[in-house]
Amino acid sequence: MNTSFKLILFLLFNIIFIFSLKAQEKKRIEIEQAGAITIDEANFPGAKIITRDDRGQVHITHENITMWCDKAIQYTNDNFIEAYGHVKMIQGDTINMDAQYVEYSGKTQLAFASGEVLLTTPDSELKTDTLYFDRIKQQAYYRSGGTVVKDTSGTITSKIGRYYMELKKYKFVQDVVLINKESTINTNYFDFYEDTGHAYLYGPSTITTPESKTYCEKGFYDTNTKIGYAVKKAKIHYDNRIVEGDSLYFDNNESFASATNHIKVTDTLNNSIVKGHYAEVYKAKDSVFITKRALAITLQEKDSIYIHADTLMVTGKPEKRITRAFRNVKLYKTDMSGKADSVHVNHEIGLTQMINISRRSDLDQFTTKRKPILWNIKNQITGDTIHLKSNPETEKIDSLIVFENAFVISKDSLGAGYNQINGKTLIGLFNEDNDLYHVDILKNAQSIYYMRNEKNELIGIDKSKSGSIQISITNREIEEVRKLNQIDGNIYPESMFPDNEKFLKGFDWREEERPLSVDDLFKDDPPPNLTTIKGLEDYVPQEDFFDDTMLERIEKADKESDKTSPEEAKASRNIPQDIRDKRIPEGPKKAVK
Repeated sequence: MNTSFKLILFLLFNIIFIFSLKAQEKKRIEIEQAGAITIDEANFPGAKIITRDDRGQVHITHENITMWCDKAIQYTNDNFIEAYGHVKMIQGDTINMDAQYVEYSGKTQLAFASGEVLLTTPDSELKTDTLYFDRIKQQAYYRSGGTVVKDTSGTITSKIGRYYMELKKYKFVQDVVLINKESTINTNYFDFYEDTGHAYLYGPSTITTPESKTYCEKGFYDTNTKIGYAVKKAKIHYDNRIVEGDSLYFDNNESFASATNHIKVTDTLNNSIVKGHYAEVYKAKDSVFITKRALAITLQEKDSIYIHADTLMVTGKPEKRITRAFRNVKLYKTDMSGKADSVHVNHEIGLTQMINISRRSDLDQFTTKRKPILWNIKNQITGDTIHLKSNPETEKIDSLIVFENAFVISKDSLGAGYNQINGKTLIGLFNEDNDLYHVDILKNAQSIYYMRNEKNELIGIDKSKSGSIQISITNREIEEVRKLNQIDGNIYPESMFPDNEKFLKGFDWREEERPLSVDDLFKDDPPPNLTTIKGLEDYVPQEDFFDDTMLERIEKADKESDKTSPEEAKASRNIPQDIRDKRIPEGPKKAVK
């Protein structure tokens, strides 16, 4: 090997060695400015006590952090410093921390702060009494209560909190409360992104505003736009309404909510419930729109009323509430059921209108056969439009009116045929048991009536035409038929009654369509195709702040301490006792200054 080559190797070795020394020097805690420096081996062996002077505070640096304080105790061999009085620590241009006391290890790069701690980022402020700051993981952590303030989102308090500096994310745990001008959030697990104001709630959680209260066990809320969604036991209270569903979207600016799958909207004031698999609620308009196996239930003490339709709308203030049901409407209560194209209910005046939608084509079978229909006990009632009138206070049905082509059919008590009455208009009255007890058929009335004696023997079949007919019903059986302005009529023995005379024009017995239970309301519906709920993942508990990697760093720093020194190892001195018990070996105790 020639001399020049050896010289080059020597120079390269020295350059590498010098850079290595410089790199190590950068890892040492440096005092950039100091006032007085004293030594007190009795109380602070191996340490320098540094105090400020009139020029300013003690100035300390380490890598990309800068610290100022009124007094510092520097343990050079341990690369460790304690800072007292008006301490300020700055990392780059993003993190500022103020406290009354800070200790920092250059070996572990873990800082401990106490006393009026304030951690400031470009988007928020964190206040607490005790804070850990890990510069390796770029995380700050408290576990004895803290408060985070973000101007646009509000103030957040919690028992435990963690700040991820690179993600600009907080994870709050236990007794979490967010308060701002528009809302208050209470939860036990709360993830918050400070740059976007996005919040994720887990576990039993509530969002309370002056207009609503939302509950869920998993949810998202944008604290800036006041928009969010909730899943898992989701529920919203709007004054007298409670909205529940598998998934709820809500806009607190508009007091609007939409719900998907297994929806239940409860009206606590009017004692009613609406169900379905998709709904929209507008609080300001006092309206509910619901579809996909929609069902409205009016709760009554003895007998609730159920209305099923493709689409339901409930609108208006409680005292002026309107319910509208559209397309393939069916209703059921134990003593009455019905079907119609649409139903309109005015709860204020107790009026229910069953309406048939006009069709353009006369060939449409629904037009000729599917007129609004009611079944009451043994009676089938049809017409172009049917109105039911009830007492708004007692909610008992008082009367019904059938407009145009009114037709009443009931089977003869022994099944010999069908009692039939038709005419232009029908007016029926109900008794306290919701049974028809009196019926008037007005204009162009026709009837076929199977007459029986007291022994229930058939004595003849009456067929006639009249200006109008009055029918009295007792114990759900026709007791008397009075014909007013009779035009013609005959009474036939059963054997003499012609087959072509047994049915009035327009006869259509639809007993097979009659709902006999709440489940029957849905028997013609296809199975529901429920929407797949996507969006929020399950809660992922935060990893331990004092994880194995950090504890290994601390143990290593402690082992590298001066073994002849009697004081406690520096790196682990303020680690919580429960964490210390798990892993960190105990050293001699010394009170923290």
